[in-house]
Amino acid sequence: MRKTPFELAAIATAAVPGLTPMAAASAPDDAADFDSALLLDADGKRWRVRSPRHPEASARLETEFMILRAFTPAIRAELPFLMPTVAGTVRQGALSTFVYAHLAGATRSIEELSTCSDALAKEIGTALAAVHDLPQSLVKNADLPSYTANEFRQRKLNELDQAATTGKIPPSLLRRWEHALEDVALWRFNPCVVHGDLHEDNLLVHGDSVSAVTGWTDLRVGDPADDFAWLVASNEQKFVESVLRHYTEARRDTPDSHLLRRSALLAEFALAQYLVKALAAGHSEMTTEAEAMLKSLAEDIEQQEALLAEEAEAAAAERAAAAERAAAERLAAPPVVIVSEAKAPAGGPAKPTVSVTAIPEPAPDDVPELRPEPAATTASVPVQRLEPEASTASVPVQRPEPDASAEAAGKPADASVTGTASTPASASEADDTSTTALPVVESAPLQDAKDR
Repeated sequence: MRKTPFELAAIATAAVPGLTPMAAASAPDDAADFDSALLLDADGKRWRVRSPRHPEASARLETEFMILRAFTPAIRAELPFLMPTVAGTVRQGALSTFVYAHLAGATRSIEELSTCSDALAKEIGTALAAVHDLPQSLVKNADLPSYTANEFRQRKLNELDQAATTGKIPPSLLRRWEHALEDVALWRFNPCVVHGDLHEDNLLVHGDSVSAVTGWTDLRVGDPADDFAWLVASNEQKFVESVLRHYTEARRDTPDSHLLRRSALLAEFALAQYLVKALAAGHSEMTTEAEAMLKSLAEDIEQQEALLAEEAEAAAAERAAAAERAAAERLAAPPVVIVSEAKAPAGGPAKPTVSVTAIPEPAPDDVPELRPEPAATTASVPVQRLEPEASTASVPVQRPEPDASAEAAGKPADASVTGTASTPASASEADDTSTTALPVVESAPLQDAKDR
């Protein structure tokens, strides 16, 4: 049976000695688990009361009380937001009611948050990063759950099996979730401290800033995607991307590339968890609501998949049609004749096309024999440079007769140098007798053709 705000105010006076409530009002909370109220005392101070509706919810509040005590003043000072402080508690049978000092700020709906300014999106991303960068020793020292990436995936597989036994999950969703959970690459992430129950009702906002974060009942080491599931469920892509960008900038660890994909899967799977919870509590209204949401989700996914298939088919048809048009244009195009012309001087007439063919080797009888001038020393063989003839493009340099003085110096008597004739060179070039210094000069038409 639900407790009224005035009943909660009466319970609060037993939890906090000297508290005198002057006004009470309902406060937003998880209606299936808690009754909550805001109180105003005689001094104008505000308080928040949370009373569990069943033993499991009471255990969660006791766990939160232990978690909040683990947040030392030094750790709290590092956080960019405030955290709750327990002012008192009272036990009624198996259930414990907790009273907290009031925190400034107010909750906003997901619709209001999704249309917020970039400044508030940055505040949300920074708050998430601060939680995920908390030392893991905080969780382990408090003896709270800690999962590796593979252990977290296996835990979700076990929960999927449990949900399947209800017989109320659409088969298409079971197949979709099973395939995603079997994709090992999707579940490679660095575990970190996660809030575990983050949603719009646990964020207190004041202006464009996150003033406080509440609901610390599920703190653990696990998948950071857990704390993004509520954002992805908003279906506001721009809002999600803005929060993720600021979150990535603020985090000390680089987020994995599959963070949002897992967040989307966890947002969907949360409906199955809600159904299992409703069935366990014997809550018929919650069960009916969960079944309706799961059915709607299955229909939405089927429509999206059909739309994506149609878009992919249309894109493939467009690519095929474009390829056919391109092929038809190539077949219908006239042949292209490329004419090469020699480069003409600026302002002069164009030169005729030049055809370059191999020059045949001269016959032995056609090569006149030329003797070089007497060598100045026995260390080198000078090259006789010839003036080009007008009727030929090039003249081969002749093989000189063996020099007796060269033999006497140990040089090979049959050494020779070959090349093409060049124009007269400078005095320094004429004195150079190495083979690497031999210039190769082409006829003007050929050189012009190469320049082109």
